[in-house]
Amino acid sequence: MKNASNTDFVVIKALENGVSVIGLSRGSDTKLNHTEKLDRGEVLIAQFTEHTSAIKIRGNAQIMTSIGDVESKDEK
Repeated sequence: MKNASNTDFVVIKALENGVSVIGLSRGSDTKLNHTEKLDRGEVLIAQFTEHTSAIKIRGNAQIMTSIGDVESKDEK
């Protein structure tokens, strides 16, 4: 695993209640390895590790990364 100072972090800020953040595992079979539910204004700082290769976000949230910011939208 990389040194913690070189690890990629993602900041997720919920813009509404009930935003789901789901960590997905590495390997031949992709599996859920962690889930969080955020309410409006809550912030989660997540990182990619040797076990987490993807993060899925459902709901309206602001996502901040080292390569830029993006906003997810719940298109109902």
